[in-house]
Amino acid sequence: MSAPTALITGGTSGIGKATAELLHARGYRVIVTGQNPDTIAAAEKALPEEIVVLRADARSLTDTDRVTEEIRERFGALDVLFLNAGIVRGRPVAAFDEATFDDLVNVNFKGQFFTLQKTLPLLSDGGSVIFTVGIGAIRGISGGSVTSATRGALLSLVPSLAVELAPRRIRVNAVSPGAVDTGIWAKGGLPPEAIEATANATASRVPLGRLGTSEEIAEVVAFLASTAAGYITGENIIVGGGGGIGV
Repeated sequence: MSAPTALITGGTSGIGKATAELLHARGYRVIVTGQNPDTIAAAEKALPEEIVVLRADARSLTDTDRVTEEIRERFGALDVLFLNAGIVRGRPVAAFDEATFDDLVNVNFKGQFFTLQKTLPLLSDGGSVIFTVGIGAIRGISGGSVTSATRGALLSLVPSLAVELAPRRIRVNAVSPGAVDTGIWAKGGLPPEAIEATANATASRVPLGRLGTSEEIAEVVAFLASTAAGYITGENIIVGGGGGIGV
């Protein structure tokens, strides 16, 4: 019997990369995608050589088709789909322009939906689909309106997909990280001093008194991917140190 196969979008850094390393250590064949040349190059050096690293822009359905075909040719099927790719653009409503709005929708929602659609024929019966949502989808975060809305759109998919795919015993769940130190604030364009201030202020509002780690989120994803979570579907697992952020 061949090892299970997992595709992780947004898998070249942060939570995706930590999950790739963990699943590989547990015997999975792993494919990760990313679109930033720097993080792709770093991942190729840092990840075990057995992990396949592919360049794919979540906004591009052509890229998604190419990744799907490569998985078909290399592995024939998928057992786990971790839809983790996403971007953050923190700003007040008045500061949003159409291009930024569209970018968030295309990466965080449209890209993940069509990745699922296109890879679904490869997904084995009894497989697992996991979305990264984020605590902002259910708790208010100043400046996070559109980012949270796109993640909330993913969250609204989960119950319906869980019902739709249940005849194939495919489980569909979400994981919602709270305050996790993944480096994503830097990707949002904040200067270093603002990043540090944001991280400190956020950690101070978490009951456990600290930011989480990518590795801690990866453990939850690995659980949802496994047969140990065989009776869990349609759920959103919050991993946020007790919550309290955005209050």
